[in-house]
Amino acid sequence: MTIQEATNQQQWDSFLNAQRFSPFLQSWTMGEIYRDTGQEPIRLEIREGNELIGICQGIIVPARRGKHLAIPYGPVMTTTNYQLSTINSLIEELKRIAQSKNCAFIRISPFFPASTTPIPDSKPSPLHLLAEHIWYLPLVSPHPWEPDTDEQEGQITADSILKNMRKNTRNLIRRAEREGVEIVRSENPEQDLPSFLALHEETRKRHHFTPYTNDFFRAQIEHFAPRKECTFYLAKYQGETIATSIHMHMGGETSYHHGASTHKYPKIPASYLLQWTAINDAIERGDHTYSFWGIAPEGVRKHPFAGVTLFKRGFGGELLELVHCRDIPLSKKYALTWSVETARKWRRGF
Repeated sequence: MTIQEATNQQQWDSFLNAQRFSPFLQSWTMGEIYRDTGQEPIRLEIREGNELIGICQGIIVPARRGKHLAIPYGPVMTTTNYQLSTINSLIEELKRIAQSKNCAFIRISPFFPASTTPIPDSKPSPLHLLAEHIWYLPLVSPHPWEPDTDEQEGQITADSILKNMRKNTRNLIRRAEREGVEIVRSENPEQDLPSFLALHEETRKRHHFTPYTNDFFRAQIEHFAPRKECTFYLAKYQGETIATSIHMHMGGETSYHHGASTHKYPKIPASYLLQWTAINDAIERGDHTYSFWGIAPEGVRKHPFAGVTLFKRGFGGELLELVHCRDIPLSKKYALTWSVETARKWRRGF
């Protein structure tokens, strides 16, 4: 087995698209977005002979709380080659790279089911930036995220999803249609991005969350849109854009990644019709998964996803719980990071 720097984007993305889980944060394109926003991507490939059996993309994060190597939703391995010996070898190489970059620790957020054995020599992270409770709609049966089910094989229809969603959600979709809300798929996302940025700023002020930077949104659109790996939706009412969203497409998964809306028309449920349109588009593409991204854990009211959890669950679906984010300390500086983040977690209540 060899672990080496990856240099071939086509092989990387082909491998990612073929796996059971294909998180777009591990795509080659996402690494270029991180680069554009000041975070150096690190790409490793794992081979058994000539066969590619795993990939791992990390980013060097120059955070004030401690420079570190972050692994967002990685590594990605073939199911048959996920072995502790392979993970151990990968961790040793990540340690070597992180230390050469003067990182205080490694932070790994794997897209692994919660039942997966924890990464050796790691400890639970005080904070995590990525969702660990994923709410998703299976669009095929059996679903690749649940390979052991005995369900009848085939595509799940829009009619069956509509029938099984919460009644109130179904009614709000129909109400938006009656009110004349129009959902537009942007043909020029870069040109339309300012409408999203304005609504996103309004949404941030309303819900008091820490946003991505405008440069980050701009880089995602500039890199993903030309590759047809994202769709930018605009919900229009009486000629005015009142809700927008950015959905990512990777390996048969559509992910609702960013959303924003105005509170100017609180009785017009445009966001419901926007999501329903995106779900139908995913079915039309033949996707196997529509991911709403994260929701709050049961009973955690102060969680950043608490405000959108009921909205997302209303469409029906399933919960995938991921393993908790893990840290691998590399220097004594990590102790300060751990103390600061633990205090922050206590203040936030989650």
